[in-house]
Amino acid sequence: MLYVVTGPPAAGKSSWIQAHATARDIVIDLDRITVALTGPGAPQWNHEPIAQRVAQRARYAAIDEACQYLDRVDVYLIHTLPSPKWLARYKRLDARIVAVDPGEAIVMQRIEAMRSPTMQAVATKWYRQRARLPRPAMPQASRDW
Repeated sequence: MLYVVTGPPAAGKSSWIQAHATARDIVIDLDRITVALTGPGAPQWNHEPIAQRVAQRARYAAIDEACQYLDRVDVYLIHTLPSPKWLARYKRLDARIVAVDPGEAIVMQRIEAMRSPTMQAVATKWYRQRARLPRPAMPQASRDW
């Protein structure tokens, strides 16, 4: 099964996956990929643009490869705000879309505390466009912080 986990930055998408995935599952998380591809001491978030670009290419390759094994393993994919094209692809793969949303006020508070201020614009965009998500995607609260 493919689980596409959406939500604004700092919503708790990684925490949701950690609570549901097993060691046998595949987890595709751009932040984790970027950290894996950068040197010691690299930040967990707020990555350098070149590292982000390289990690994005690795993410696309990981998605393509992992989707070949959906009959054998579960794949958890973080995709903050999938485009209509990506949503169509996920629908063809019978993915379950999960929206992690603890609420805009909490997200903005977390971004202010932990992330780059540029993530506020991403969160605002997510809240404006979340109506695009398929109706079966019920919002999931993240863990208490």
